Amino acid sequence: MSDIELPITGHLAELRARLAWALIAVAIAFCIVYPGSAYVFRFLEAPLRAAAESRGVPVSIVGTGVAEAFFTRITVSGIAALCLALPVVLYQLWKFIAPGLQDTEAAYARWFVAFGTLFFMTGAAFCYLLVFPIGFPFFLSEYDDIGVQPMVRISEYLSFSSQMMAAFGVCFEMPVITFFLARVGLVTHTMLIKQARYAVLAIFIVAAILTPPDAASQMMMATPLCLLYVISIGVAYVFARKPEVETHDDGEDDAPDKPQLEAP
Repeated sequence: MSDIELPITGHLAELRARLAWALIAVAIAFCIVYPGSAYVFRFLEAPLRAAAESRGVPVSIVGTGVAEAFFTRITVSGIAALCLALPVVLYQLWKFIAPGLQDTEAAYARWFVAFGTLFFMTGAAFCYLLVFPIGFPFFLSEYDDIGVQPMVRISEYLSFSSQMMAAFGVCFEMPVITFFLARVGLVTHTMLIKQARYAVLAIFIVAAILTPPDAASQMMMATPLCLLYVISIGVAYVFARKPEVETHDDGEDDAPDKPQLEAP
């Protein structure tokens, strides 16, 4: 751990520098993905199209503004650029907090970047591959019940789908966040076990908010989150901060002094 404490202005300057590098990485990724933003948009709208075809419901994805197609490409490119630059963003986040960690903890940078990216992408993929195919047919069935042909605005669909995928990605970061809190001593495995009932309740509340109002969709989100909570308990147990042994100024441990024999 660094012995030099920076003033608040120093921390703000460091944060500004890390944010600048992260934004540069996102900007470079944006320039790379923008020419192929049409393919990214087709990828994002595919679950809605597939749900409409499976139910035989005609769905029109429409734009209601002159510049909406342009801003759609900007939005789609921004989403793809953030995913592409995520390792760099996580690395800059780690570099910002690393000075407050011990040297052995600061060496975990590559693991934080690797697992942070992996868990986020896994959560987003879980939403795309499993939650959307269940949620979108439910939403379209509601149009059938009221006899209305669905016409979905581009911006609203992108906002909904990107927020859902981001929510799942962040939720899947639970073990990574637990690793941090365990290393700084804010969380222990015993604490997580004691709070398990409240955590499960919170997970189901979040699942009820983020998913369609049916039991299948809620279980699709709550089940992996409960599993991730169990994994987080294991992470907190393995990577918990070890208690430091107190020493005297001369470097010797705080052990009771041995009795001295008096000379006759």
